[in-house]
Amino acid sequence: MDPDHFAHVAKLLHEQIGTVIVGQKELVHQAMLCLFTEGHLLIEGVPGLGKTQLVTVLAKVVGLDWRRIQFTPDLMPADIVGTQVLISDQAGGRSFEYQPGPVFTSLLLADEINRATPKTQSALLEAMQERHVTAGGETRPLPRPFFVLATQNPIEQEGTYPLPEAQLDRFMLKAQVGMPPAEELAAIIERTTGDSPPQAQAVTDTDEVRSMIELTRAVPVPSHVVRYAAELVTATHPGVGTPDLVTQYVRAGSSPRGAQALILAAKATALMDGRPSVSIDDVSAVARPALRHRLAMGFESVIDSIDPDIVVDAVVQSAPTGEI
Repeated sequence: MDPDHFAHVAKLLHEQIGTVIVGQKELVHQAMLCLFTEGHLLIEGVPGLGKTQLVTVLAKVVGLDWRRIQFTPDLMPADIVGTQVLISDQAGGRSFEYQPGPVFTSLLLADEINRATPKTQSALLEAMQERHVTAGGETRPLPRPFFVLATQNPIEQEGTYPLPEAQLDRFMLKAQVGMPPAEELAAIIERTTGDSPPQAQAVTDTDEVRSMIELTRAVPVPSHVVRYAAELVTATHPGVGTPDLVTQYVRAGSSPRGAQALILAAKATALMDGRPSVSIDDVSAVARPALRHRLAMGFESVIDSIDPDIVVDAVVQSAPTGEI
C-alpha cells in the first residue's frame, strides 16, 4: 500500500457511495476519515437525511461486516455486549455459554444512541476505547477493524438521555447533517421512488482496509504540525491568551483526545489527496468535526447563538501557523 494507491481506492469509494447517496459530501468524507483511522463517528441530524443508508452503503463498498442496534429506553447492556445463556446438553447437564452481542462486528451502527439510558450507553465505552468487551468475567477482543457510527436527533429531546462528556470524547469526529438543497432533494426523489434503486458495488475488502489503516498510522507528521494541533487544543481552554470567544462562552475545552483526532484525521486527509506527509492545512480542515463535540459551552452561548463551530473557527484563526 502506497499513497497513490490509497488515494485511488478512496476515490473509488467516493464514487460508489455517490451512486446511492446524493450530496452529503462532507458527511461521506468524514465517514471515510474515520474508516481509514479506525475512529468513531457521531452523526447528528434530523431523521430521513440518509444517515442509516450511508452506513449500509459504506459497509457494502468496503466489504465489512456490520450490524445495527436501535437504541431505545428499554435496551439493556446485555443486548449490546452479549450475555451468559444456560445451555442443556443431551446428557441432561447444564452449563453457561456466552452468546456474543451485536457489538462483535467491524462496523456498528448505533441508531439514535441518545434514546438509551446512561447505563446502556456506557456499555459501549469499553468497546470504543479498548476494542474489547468484558462480560461474564472474561475479556473478549472485538474484530479489527472496529468502529462505531452513531446517530442522534438534535431536535427531539423528549425521552432522550444526552451523551456524557466522557462518551462524546470517545468519538473521533462529529458530523452535522443538514437538509439538502432542492436540486439534491429532487435527485433523491428520482433515485428512491423508481422500480430499480441504484446499488453500490464493493471496491475493497477487509484486508485492504487494514492495510490502509496501517499506512495512515505510519504517515510522518512534522513537529511544527504536531505543535500546531497542540496549540489549537490548548486555545480551546479559557485562560490568558485564548480568543475572546473562548473566554466568554466556553466552560471547558478539548481533551488530549482532540489533538489525537486532529492528527489522525489530518493523516487520512493527506493520504486521500495522494500526499505522503501532513500539512497545517490538513489539520485546519478537520478542526470543526474533531473539536466541536469536545467543547463544553456555557449558557451564554445559547443566549447569544454562539455554537461550537464559531468558537473553533476563532481558535483556528488565532493559532500560530509558522514553523516552531
